[in-house]
Amino acid sequence: MEEAAIGGHPGARYDLGCNQDKNGNIERAVKHYFIAATQGHDDSIKCLMVSFKGGFISRDLLAATLRAHQAALTATTCPQRKVGDEYCRIMNS
Repeated sequence: MEEAAIGGHPGARYDLGCNQDKNGNIERAVKHYFIAATQGHDDSIKCLMVSFKGGFISRDLLAATLRAHQAALTATTCPQRKVGDEYCRIMNS
């Protein structure tokens, strides 16, 4: 899992954050969630929101993360993807 996270897989990075969170390493967990969120991982944003409510991260860090998350989502959205998503939606309904 660590190799996948190092290789840029946001889901693996999120999983590492969950493991750190379960082990009580909140600071390390937040770092993993932050990296995954900036790669467009939605569940990481949810974890960071919980961390913010718990006082583990600042409002500024959360805001910067949300902006980076949105930028990652925008960067992966292209006309071909939209057409493909629409096609799959029609075929699966």
